[in-house]
Amino acid sequence: MNVAFIGLGTMGAPMSLNLLKAGHRVTVHNRTRDREAPLLAAGAQSADSPAQAAAAAEVVLICVSDTADVEAVVLGESGIIHGAKPGTVVVDMSTISPTATRQIAAQLAQAQVALLDAPVSGGSEGAQRGTLSIMVGGEETAVAKVRPVLEAMGNTITHVGPTGSGQLTKAINQIIVAGTYWSIAEGMALGLKAGLDMEKVVQAVGSGAAGSWGLTNRSGNMIDNHYPLGFRVRLHRKDLLIALEAARELGLPLPMAAYVEQVESGLIAKGFGDEDLSAIARSVREQGGL
Repeated sequence: MNVAFIGLGTMGAPMSLNLLKAGHRVTVHNRTRDREAPLLAAGAQSADSPAQAAAAAEVVLICVSDTADVEAVVLGESGIIHGAKPGTVVVDMSTISPTATRQIAAQLAQAQVALLDAPVSGGSEGAQRGTLSIMVGGEETAVAKVRPVLEAMGNTITHVGPTGSGQLTKAINQIIVAGTYWSIAEGMALGLKAGLDMEKVVQAVGSGAAGSWGLTNRSGNMIDNHYPLGFRVRLHRKDLLIALEAARELGLPLPMAAYVEQVESGLIAKGFGDEDLSAIARSVREQGGL
């Protein structure tokens, strides 16, 4: 399938590479153009703008940082809407506002272009391995058309409902991630403070009801107080703000999510915003004198 991919960051670059490996014809575009080079070496084509990337594509994928970036990529002066042909499906794999998603979808529909909101979970490891969980909102016919493309990047593709549902589902995911990481950080801090063998502790609790992806893959960071990048603190904070705004619109308090968002804001203020999300353990360690 002819596919365009816009946004070649920590997630987008390996996702694009997996599309190439699956045999799709891929055109890439990134705001920082030198990030395109590894994809071009692997067989992708380059486009000078989102509009140009969309012009020859049946499916256009987007993976950028925030709502404003998606709006610029889709609706801006050189945006997808100016290049995409009727019948094209745009798949936004970013994490953005559900309300903005619906507004963008409405404008694309006027050009007979479908939008799916399809944010992902699984971190940079999942992007590299092609094992992402992809939560999709939009029309069933569009989902069916792009499913072979999504299957090259993820092993769990779930159509969760109409436009905006994917973003709301991702908001739920990020709330749960916030609570999971915070509880792991507290647990690791208690064990360290008590002088336990933390490798054995993780092995013991990870085999029971406390087992989770976060415990398996990020507890080591928290024990070592070293946070190599998987998913940035500042991006998770952005996602939590989206979740908190959606909750406010529905009149729902989310005290844990609000607390973790404040912790992340503090880490960003101290210069840790580009560390892995597991760096929220810094706050627990600092409070405990570790």
